[in-house]
Amino acid sequence: MRAVLAREFASPERLTLEEVPPRLPGPGEVLIRVKACGINFFDGLMVQGKYQIKPPPPFSPGAEVAGLVSAVGAGVTAPAVGARVLASIGFGGYADEVIIEAARVVTLPSRMDFVTAAAFPITYATSHHALKDRAQLKPGETLLVLGAAGGVGLTAVELGKIMGARVIACASSDDKLALCRDYGADALVNYASSDLRERVRELTAGKGVDVIYDPVGGPYADAAVRSLGYGGRYLVIGFASGEIPRIPFNLFLLKVSALVGVFWGAFAKAHPAQNAANFAELLGWYEQGRLRPHVSATYPLEAFREALDAVMNRRVKGKAVLVME
Repeated sequence: MRAVLAREFASPERLTLEEVPPRLPGPGEVLIRVKACGINFFDGLMVQGKYQIKPPPPFSPGAEVAGLVSAVGAGVTAPAVGARVLASIGFGGYADEVIIEAARVVTLPSRMDFVTAAAFPITYATSHHALKDRAQLKPGETLLVLGAAGGVGLTAVELGKIMGARVIACASSDDKLALCRDYGADALVNYASSDLRERVRELTAGKGVDVIYDPVGGPYADAAVRSLGYGGRYLVIGFASGEIPRIPFNLFLLKVSALVGVFWGAFAKAHPAQNAANFAELLGWYEQGRLRPHVSATYPLEAFREALDAVMNRRVKGKAVLVME
């Protein structure tokens, strides 16, 4: 089978597509014939050894896959061979096949295709956990989303609206903001061409926002923190800008606000039952037509470098997905 391999922690340009020996699932495991694999910003960090998870090389990046169960190990009663499934696997997905514990596999809703499924687990689960569990977002509150047209940002806009919030979407170009409007954003801020803090002041009549969702970090974090209202919550999702911001802690004291870290993977591991319930809620919303995963580009596995470069350099709106066939 084919697999993209990181043989050392290095630049994504050092990744190689190789033929590797096939494997068989062990007890409690299933073998998935991968049809599609979601591409995430942290894939590029992981291959460089800059992510909190550091698999021992050689390994394949790719944290979310969709495909068909092609074999099961001893003791597995479900899913059955031939089942259409998705799974969040951490790494290993840039490949024709993956092996994972059967308990971590989810059967696809009948109307969900493989490309959509591969774009679904991490972005939606991250934003859902962030807004529901960490921020405890309430109907009528105001949510500010930075990087709002990106993979997680767009899901935060969508979920914020479902949860009853007023959503202010912030992005670096007008075409990205147009997509955010299509996904329900109530107000738009182009922080490349306007003053973020001043625009938020205008949009909130000086009150500030209740929750900030920040997957970007970098130069806009300070202005965003200063835009928090009394009792606000600042969600730290990631650092797509490549810069971890230095924020004056006295701002949180003065605003009686909270700086809240969000790491969905750790939550899912520590609270599997609650995570399963959250994911079931997300799939229910999808089946009701309330969620519209946005895949702006698909790439064949052979074009993995082009695909990962587009994601790492924030040229993708919503998600990009590798397709294996």
